[in-house]
Amino acid sequence: MEVIKTDVAIVGAGGAGLRAAIAVAEADPSIEIALISKVYPMRSHTCAAEGGAAGVIESDDSLEYHFNDTVQGGDWLTDQDAVELFVNTIPKELTQMEHWGCPWSRKENGDVAVRPFGGMKIMRTWFAADKTGFHMLHTLFQTSLQFPSIKRYDEFFSTDLMVDNGRCTGVTAIEMRSGQMRLFQAKAVILCTGGAGRIYPFTTNGAIKTGDGWGMAYRAGVPLKDMEFVQYHPTGLPGSGILLTEGCRGEGGILVNKDGYRYLQDYGMGPPDPWPRLKAMELGPRDRLSQAFWHEQKKGNTIPTQWGDVVHLDMRHLGEAKIDERLPLVRDLASSYVGTDPVTSLVPVRPVVHYMMGGIHTDIDAATPLPGLYAAGECACVSINGANRLGSNSLGELLVFGARAGRHAVEYVRSAPEPNAAALEKQGAEAQKRITDLFTRTDGTERVAVLRREMNDAMEEGCGIYRDANTTKMSCDKTTELRQRFKRINLEDKSNVYNTDLFQCLELGNMLDCAETIAQSAFQRQESRGSHQRLDFEARDDSKYLKHSMAAYNGDDPPKIDYLDVVITKSQPAERVYGGEQK
Repeated sequence: MEVIKTDVAIVGAGGAGLRAAIAVAEADPSIEIALISKVYPMRSHTCAAEGGAAGVIESDDSLEYHFNDTVQGGDWLTDQDAVELFVNTIPKELTQMEHWGCPWSRKENGDVAVRPFGGMKIMRTWFAADKTGFHMLHTLFQTSLQFPSIKRYDEFFSTDLMVDNGRCTGVTAIEMRSGQMRLFQAKAVILCTGGAGRIYPFTTNGAIKTGDGWGMAYRAGVPLKDMEFVQYHPTGLPGSGILLTEGCRGEGGILVNKDGYRYLQDYGMGPPDPWPRLKAMELGPRDRLSQAFWHEQKKGNTIPTQWGDVVHLDMRHLGEAKIDERLPLVRDLASSYVGTDPVTSLVPVRPVVHYMMGGIHTDIDAATPLPGLYAAGECACVSINGANRLGSNSLGELLVFGARAGRHAVEYVRSAPEPNAAALEKQGAEAQKRITDLFTRTDGTERVAVLRREMNDAMEEGCGIYRDANTTKMSCDKTTELRQRFKRINLEDKSNVYNTDLFQCLELGNMLDCAETIAQSAFQRQESRGSHQRLDFEARDDSKYLKHSMAAYNGDDPPKIDYLDVVITKSQPAERVYGGEQK
């Protein structure tokens, strides 16, 4: 096996990975960086983010307001020291993006424009029309090209972390075009691999979002934190799951049921006053809006379609000029995928899995409990999102903590000893054998597509918008069963070059590991908080569960679930109220 020596290996070349690489290169040009990605960087899922990134810039806003909105939005499961660092740092990061060339949308006077987003009582979301993630990713990618210390390894599928003497010392990855495994020897590894929405059947996430970083860190002994908190976005297109940004509602779009009634006023979102006239309505937090859809569905107020029940998003009153200026991608998506022009027609939408609040446990410096291993972006849980992420905080999070991961990795690398080459090669050989065994197995009876479909169905049934003990226990039992059946997986394609069957098999293994942590964490959290809603435990229980869940790898058995205290600095838990007076 070829060994590639580097100082810092970054797995994932989306927004967080590119920001981390730039931070390392700026901090010390002599440090060698291997940027490893299973797709070309501009195919990373950051490009799919539409709405914007939140950062205080307006004169009537404040860091305190952003802090309070984020903590309340996360139902007080956020670590408040991390939130405070985030809200203080993100305006500087967004300004840096401006200097690197990000084309933020503007007001008529030339100032950066901001739009309202759900759960935020003041407009603070910077945006670039409705293609913000694409423009941010493009800006970061172009900026990274000026640093010769960043060496890219595109279309390399990472499989296992190397751990020696209690430290992370590298990662193995398969070069897709040859099928050959490479061992990246590194003093530090940064995981920026995104989330795992493909665990669910209906998601805004692209096919690459399969929890690869989660699986590697989990098997290496790093706990996964708050995995039960899965965010549904209230406006996905039926059939495809494609996201229609929260910016649709930020610009004034409204949600109506089969009778044309603006139903959110019945769910604590306030009367139908237009934003920003003091009321939340369509700009309530995503968990509340998705739960309102569930209740409308139970009442028979939704609209049946061949792709399931929907409600309607009405943007006709915005007018063609505003939609073409602010929401051109949304118009194109609605027209292309559901045959509806939002300028003239109602658009069918429904809740869809969008974001994972949980992830790899890190501290405020993006460091995991495993020395030498860092994580940032959606794959990490720092935790600024708590039980429910506010829209437009995630694009800011990948900038703030991607940069922080890079800088702290540099500090670590400067004093870290050289990895033990012999120990690394032994572990690399074991990782390679795990792959080779898939090719040589003769008793494989299970198919990837079958196990994946059963996993999708079990997670939607037992770990969806609303949960109870019976359905969630079913998800627990099913994911445990599927992990055992995965041992008998049959690799049908035995070729080496771009073997998508192999990569889908490896992705499925990661997703099954992670799905089990979601189900087990959800089953054991006997309360309702944020996106985790239990029909059998309807109240939030701060006396028992004002804690992060921590899922630890336990071999063939289900994960061990422990708990970690939430960091509270100044905001004491209170009732989440939306639709009241603006601060």
